[in-house]
Amino acid sequence: MKGIKDLTEGPILRQLFMLAMPIMATSFIQMAYSLTDMAWVGRLGSEAIAAVGSVGLLIWMTTSLSLLNKVGSEVSVGQAIGMKDETAARSFATHNLTLSLMISAAWAIILFSFAPTIISFYELKEHIASDAINYLRIVSTAFPFVFISGAFTGIFNASGRSKIPFTINGIGLIINMILDPLFIFIFDWKTDGAALATWLAQACVFGLFVYQLKFKKILWDDFRFFCKLKRDYITRIVKIGFPVATLNVLFAFVNMFLGRTASTVGGHIGLMAMTTSGQIEAITWNTSQGFSTALSAFVAQNYAAKKISRVMKALKSTLFMTLVFGIFCSLLFIFWGNNIFAIFVPEREAYEAGGLALRIDGYSQLFMMLEIVIQGVFYGMGRTIPPAIISISCNYLRIPMAFLFVSFGWGLSGIWWTICLTSIIKGIIILIWFLFIKRKTLNKMAIEENHNIN
Repeated sequence: MKGIKDLTEGPILRQLFMLAMPIMATSFIQMAYSLTDMAWVGRLGSEAIAAVGSVGLLIWMTTSLSLLNKVGSEVSVGQAIGMKDETAARSFATHNLTLSLMISAAWAIILFSFAPTIISFYELKEHIASDAINYLRIVSTAFPFVFISGAFTGIFNASGRSKIPFTINGIGLIINMILDPLFIFIFDWKTDGAALATWLAQACVFGLFVYQLKFKKILWDDFRFFCKLKRDYITRIVKIGFPVATLNVLFAFVNMFLGRTASTVGGHIGLMAMTTSGQIEAITWNTSQGFSTALSAFVAQNYAAKKISRVMKALKSTLFMTLVFGIFCSLLFIFWGNNIFAIFVPEREAYEAGGLALRIDGYSQLFMMLEIVIQGVFYGMGRTIPPAIISISCNYLRIPMAFLFVSFGWGLSGIWWTICLTSIIKGIIILIWFLFIKRKTLNKMAIEENHNIN
């Protein structure tokens, strides 16, 4: 198949590493979009950061929705490639793109139309809320670019061509970094300028993906982006992607409630500390997510080809790499939380509140990375429901826990400890669930694989 890499043969560690590095770098680039906005808007003050941060939770929800087609692409296209079925791979790719356009258009219209009602949820001061509404309305019109680019990324990852999304998103980041200070300070558009810079960067990313597939024909000749939807393909995509999107959307809802609680307890400083510390924590989240996505694409092809020994070796290698990085980040957050936060928001009250959030969160980093990496194996096998059950149940546990800890008089630290403890619980539960599936299913498949080789 043209332009597609076969991950079912060859050195495992090298393939995994070469696949994971661009994906991880792409995740960091996507994180850097938000951090770049935060770093520049932070110079406008904590109120401006609170306005952008409130919308950041909605952007998180948007990214979560787009996972339906990103993960749907990675798994459905990857498994079709593993089974050497080029027709199915092309059809799954086209169906994912069509579905992502339909969902994103509807979602953008909802957010644009109901922006004032949505932002009122945080009970911010009137001038902060006004900035947040304008920011939301601008970025929401770029959400179709975000959704379709996510599906493009999934298609390239499944094809073993993860360097292409990395390069394209890198160009988008550079555009965003150039436009942010220009629009925010020189044109004096403030938070609206940050939103416009993000809009233009996302539009450029979308255009570059179209160029790679349609004009350079990097994967297939005469590739069609959109099609008339067929039930069999949609059913398969939704079965794979819906649990992943659901758990992430519900996770975003939980964080909106926690954001409102933080705003109630600590004012705009509380909301700012929660949203900005979450963006900083994305250093570890995106690293593990990059490895997890690579593992998912690798597992999808090898699981479909019934090469279980390669699946297990890939998992062990990924866990080791994320363990080393997780320890480093835990120490960084625990001992230098204030210093890290002050880079983005130099106000003393702000970086002290945010530094406390990072220090407490530091204790859960290894467990969070464990959860995300093992999710990659589940996704590659097409079993997206178990991670969804674990994530949804534990994330919704955060709401009563936060209310309980705040009622103890713990203030904002009660919210931070809620996030930390539930992350630890999720990591432990998903490990136990995977070990059960390994004993029940994977070990038997491995025995059959050895028998066929012998």
